[in-house]
Amino acid sequence: MTKLDPRSKILLKTLIEHYIVEGQPVGSRALSRFSGLELSPATVRNVMSDLEEMGFITSPHTSAGRIPTAMGYRFFVDSLLTVQPLEQQQVRELKGQLQPDQPQRLLSAASHLLSELTQFAGVVVSPRRDTLKIRQIEFIRLSENRILLIIVSMNGEVQNRILITQRSYSPAELTMAANYLTEHFGGLGFDDIRARIRDELRQLRADMSELLNATVEAGTAAAHDDTSSYVLSGETNLLDVEELSSNVAHLRELFKLFEQKTGLIQLLDLSNRAQGVQIFIGDESGLAQLDGCSVVTSGYEVNGQVVGSVGVIGPTRMAYDRVIPIVDITARLLSNALSSAN
Repeated sequence: MTKLDPRSKILLKTLIEHYIVEGQPVGSRALSRFSGLELSPATVRNVMSDLEEMGFITSPHTSAGRIPTAMGYRFFVDSLLTVQPLEQQQVRELKGQLQPDQPQRLLSAASHLLSELTQFAGVVVSPRRDTLKIRQIEFIRLSENRILLIIVSMNGEVQNRILITQRSYSPAELTMAANYLTEHFGGLGFDDIRARIRDELRQLRADMSELLNATVEAGTAAAHDDTSSYVLSGETNLLDVEELSSNVAHLRELFKLFEQKTGLIQLLDLSNRAQGVQIFIGDESGLAQLDGCSVVTSGYEVNGQVVGSVGVIGPTRMAYDRVIPIVDITARLLSNALSSAN
């Protein structure tokens, strides 16, 4: 990482903090006044020129002042930012709005809270299907050769699949098969079940093998069904961000990204592989639509296992010192609420 002398760090920190609040290019006179350093505007201009040459700040064509670059924001976030934890009263209020409830309602509440507190877009990625572990299996006979498979997961998600069988199964047989699967494989994912069931099927009646095999195939498909989605709230807040709304074509691409989901989900899933809050600034996301934006995200857990992520999407000119603790505490409270709901 590039090293800066203490004077340059103070001036860069002052410039970025001032720009985040005011949204206007910052000139040398303003920096001289707000930095607390007894430096002449001429000296400040020299330091700013050095910072610009290093890529931390840039000068818009319409102004003699400077604004931060993505590289400047990254240095600021990594080395200069002081994050203030939320007050306990705020934490209690948040906790009160994220009480154990139905998982999907909790996800929506968390997304709405993130948006409301930051005035940007709040997003919560639903638990991925490959974390689907069964709590209970049920079968309902629909017709002679059609059976409704009901999978209740450990995190409360319900999946339904239709099974087409070669022969008809009686209600007693369906109950026996459901009890067998629930008793022997509760708490496991379908990949684990598939590996174990081959040996155990040999011990069952041959005419039950078809039903159990069909169940494992359907359950595996449900677990790996690439329909992970997210709950997005407050995306229209981005219309009020001048640096985003001034470029209609770019804004259109950003909203298209929200609709397509896949790219954003892949980005947010990166936070599942790391500890704590992750911050993607500008092109660090690898998504052209997020140029000029920052994504602050953190994974959330169910019973100690990371299953999804929460995040805030806003302009690079965001109050990181506020947004980071909001994302962090929301992820923690959501983890607690979902684990309690189980």
